[in-house]
Amino acid sequence: MRNECFMRFERLAEDGRARRGRLHFPRGTVETPAFMPVGTAATVKAMKPETVRKTGADIILGNTYHLMLRPGAERVAKLGGLHKFMNWDRPILTDSGGYQVMSLSDLRKLTEKGVEFRSHIDGSKHMLTPERSMEIQRLLGSDIVMAFDECPRADRPRDEIAASMEMSMRWAKRSREGFNAGGEHAERSALFGIQQGALDEDLRKISADKLADIGFDGYAIGGLAVGEGQEAMFATLDFAPAQLPQDRPRYLMGVGKPDDLVGAVERGVDMFDCVLPSRSGRNGQAFTWSGPMNLRNARFAEDADPLDNRCTCDTCNTYSRAYLHHLVKSQEILGAMLMTEHNIAFYQQLMQAMRDAIANGDFAHFADSFRRDYLATR
Repeated sequence: MRNECFMRFERLAEDGRARRGRLHFPRGTVETPAFMPVGTAATVKAMKPETVRKTGADIILGNTYHLMLRPGAERVAKLGGLHKFMNWDRPILTDSGGYQVMSLSDLRKLTEKGVEFRSHIDGSKHMLTPERSMEIQRLLGSDIVMAFDECPRADRPRDEIAASMEMSMRWAKRSREGFNAGGEHAERSALFGIQQGALDEDLRKISADKLADIGFDGYAIGGLAVGEGQEAMFATLDFAPAQLPQDRPRYLMGVGKPDDLVGAVERGVDMFDCVLPSRSGRNGQAFTWSGPMNLRNARFAEDADPLDNRCTCDTCNTYSRAYLHHLVKSQEILGAMLMTEHNIAFYQQLMQAMRDAIANGDFAHFADSFRRDYLATR
């Protein structure tokens, strides 16, 4: 097994279970806790890469499933890799495609080998295995590669969840072997394993131990944010992060709302991704320090204030709620652009505030104050 990795995780401070750190890559550093905007199909929807960077994002996420189907991993490699293709010169994490195969594709056939499925785009047949997922992510040239796994629903019977977790652990070993065979790419990128086990503490401990035995550069907490609700998610996060190696970054996949992020950092998580800020922005919802705001509401039609007086983004510095309300109601493209830019910037400002609070030993006070203001309107 490969023991060295170009990625280095530096732990700078701890406050309770919250951790302040820094990931070092050849393409730049990532300050943690970190939120990764989702650039599924080689774009963070409605934003230029330079605008994403201006919000404070250090790293973005791309997706194996979507990129393998269109434009194709081999084509991206031929054009110089994902970074060059989309004009993003900083680190990129690519999801393995496993979750999308299970949730988006038709006529799935799951076996020990992998998943045979039909594209949701044109119905064409494909086979995604741990080895092929590693190959695709290598062709894309990602800096963090995710192991290929299956993500069952949390409401499935325990024996079904256990069997799925065990297969994901066998796939994790094959992912590690496939990644290690990647030559130069394997020498300059990191591989993360994914803990499974739904809401079950014992199953997650088994999963964590098996992943640690294989050895990964970082560890993700998978199988959450799939409909179980915040209370169940936090109950799982009360034990799951501590089951993983303390000296490696911990990544909670697919999370989440701003108050989800604060609660997860409180429980020891270092990295996040979610489509929520961009998807909500395109649909007229803004996240603010005072809670979410629906700009479709008629009460904003003559409101000359910025979206959020505490936000420093270009949208808040330049445009009024009334103008954004008009753009959203008129379904103008600029509305989606400005709202998405604000939401991504707000998420980055939230992460910076959490990093500062941890460094200052004041995270508990910050978290309480944040929840008081953010949840006050509910």
